[in-house]
Amino acid sequence: MMSASKRRVVVIGAGAAGLGVAAQLAQTPGIETVLVDPAGEHFYQPLWTLVGGGVFPKESSRRPMADLIPAGVRWVRAEASEFRPEENIVVTRDGESLTYDALVVAPGIQINWGQISGLKENLGRNGICSNYSFDSVNSTWENLQRFRGGRALFTFPTTPIKCAGAPLKIMFLAEDHLRRTGMRGSSEIVYMCGVGAIFRAPKYAAELVKIAAARDVAVHYKQDLVALRAEQKEAVFRDTDAGTERVEKYDMIHVAPPMGPPDLIRQSPLADAAGWVDVNRASLQHTRYPNVFSLGDASSLPTSKTAAAIRAQRPVLVENLLSVLAGRAPRAVYDGYTSCPLITGYGRLMLAEFDYNLEPCETFPFDQAQERRSMYLLKKYVLPVMYWQGLLRGRKWPWPIPEGAPRHV
Repeated sequence: MMSASKRRVVVIGAGAAGLGVAAQLAQTPGIETVLVDPAGEHFYQPLWTLVGGGVFPKESSRRPMADLIPAGVRWVRAEASEFRPEENIVVTRDGESLTYDALVVAPGIQINWGQISGLKENLGRNGICSNYSFDSVNSTWENLQRFRGGRALFTFPTTPIKCAGAPLKIMFLAEDHLRRTGMRGSSEIVYMCGVGAIFRAPKYAAELVKIAAARDVAVHYKQDLVALRAEQKEAVFRDTDAGTERVEKYDMIHVAPPMGPPDLIRQSPLADAAGWVDVNRASLQHTRYPNVFSLGDASSLPTSKTAAAIRAQRPVLVENLLSVLAGRAPRAVYDGYTSCPLITGYGRLMLAEFDYNLEPCETFPFDQAQERRSMYLLKKYVLPVMYWQGLLRGRKWPWPIPEGAPRHV
């Protein structure tokens, strides 16, 4: 039963977005928070690039979910199966109906391994690897250790993906590893990019193009991986403009798989035409259901899908949600801030920070498009602490600026 003295907020998803929102709401008097997620473990996925590059064991990215559920939050360990926003009800796969005064939808993004023929059944074999799951991430470092020269391909799909810089990061780490082990002279590094630019924000893209050229990395644009012929070690790419196909031989291939909105969202009344939770890009409030909000990877927000973006989105969402529950119009504004720590080698990183307009929103008093060891150390040692101890616990941090001070209309 819903408490008569409290307003109930149901949060769907216990990833970085859902846990952070639930933790902040748990600190708010008068709010009863219910968190819905079936997972028994939580993963710090930004670490998987460094796991794939041999820097950390994958176990460093994993913690029991039970240890992360905020005090005072009710955890419903089940999968949401149906949204009834007209009735303010969420139904779980177990058949439980959860009523709410406000709903936060943050189930993350869905990885569609099956959309590439030959990928799912051959992942971890025949030179095929990917950092995009806990089960497969070790296959990247294993492939790099076995690699003795030849062609190494790295792919980027045409779909939105979580951490759009991640395919570049592992490519640059692999190139650096081969250089350090004396294999670079006998190796060809090829980046097969499904879209028309190496990175969305022009300032950082320009530097990344220069780095790739300086390190003799071949970059091919608008080439979308559609099939793998694992036994022949052949990858089939479709030109997104011409519609023609080309076959590329490889000795190793790292695949960034296509992704999309979870089926649960895509088939629900909350979805926009593309299948994402349809929210206002400034307020994070649903465009049709005023007491529904969304943030993170499953939302329609037109920005990069990163944990850093969630850190800037969360205080805006919580403030606006509480305003709606109090009968006020939402006033806090999210400007699209996101960040991508672009690893360009062992000990080198450029820290990309930008907004909806792809304009830099840099934190530090220097040009962040330049590779720096200090930024690599930030990624390796500082950001994990900020994630586990800050983001997931609903704490406010002074960086980035939007985290501590949402703008208002």
